[in-house]
Amino acid sequence: MKARLIGDTRAEKNFGKETELVNWLNSKQNESVLYVSFGSLVWHPHAQLVEIAHGLENSGHSFIWVVRKYDRNEDEEGFLQVFEERMKESKKGYIIWNWAPQLLILDHPATGGIVTHCCWNSILESLNAGLPMITWPIFAEQFNNEKFLVDVLKIGVSVGSKENEFWNRISVEAIVRREEIAKAVEILMGNGQESKEMRKKAKNLGAASKRTIEDYCFIFYGQV
Repeated sequence: MKARLIGDTRAEKNFGKETELVNWLNSKQNESVLYVSFGSLVWHPHAQLVEIAHGLENSGHSFIWVVRKYDRNEDEEGFLQVFEERMKESKKGYIIWNWAPQLLILDHPATGGIVTHCCWNSILESLNAGLPMITWPIFAEQFNNEKFLVDVLKIGVSVGSKENEFWNRISVEAIVRREEIAKAVEILMGNGQESKEMRKKAKNLGAASKRTIEDYCFIFYGQV
């Protein structure tokens, strides 16, 4: 019997999950999928997870939602598992537990927007991919970043997030309701003029970002 390295087994498992994800994305129309991720530090109470789930489902748009392990306990896990099964049946939603191949998702033609908590790294990745954003700041400078995206660049839709008292944990008072979530998704991912303008501006910024990186590589390394 051949011995198998644990690392190889994990790599094969991750490869299988990525293949499933890519196949799901390939089945969607271009720019029709919303990517929902709040980074690795934000913790959601159960009430907020419920609102996110119903808001995404009620929007009628396809989505990928990254749920972190610490977002769930024994009571919450049952709700999320039932929701995941329902999304598998409808093929509208794709739940990823814990870790997601973010660059793969952002660069896929089917991805048309992202929900961001407005940390600078997330914004830069979204800009580089040429994607408009639903802004959901949690604390500190993220609210200033939201204003920059929504009011200055005009490539963001505010979900109506309120100032949060914790740096990494959303309080009950700061919960965003499903109606606000569904409304923001429809504005960003819909076919209205506002949606089209945001997508156009985001693509232009993404193209400019790529040209800047290419120019940098050419100057310092002599190649792109």
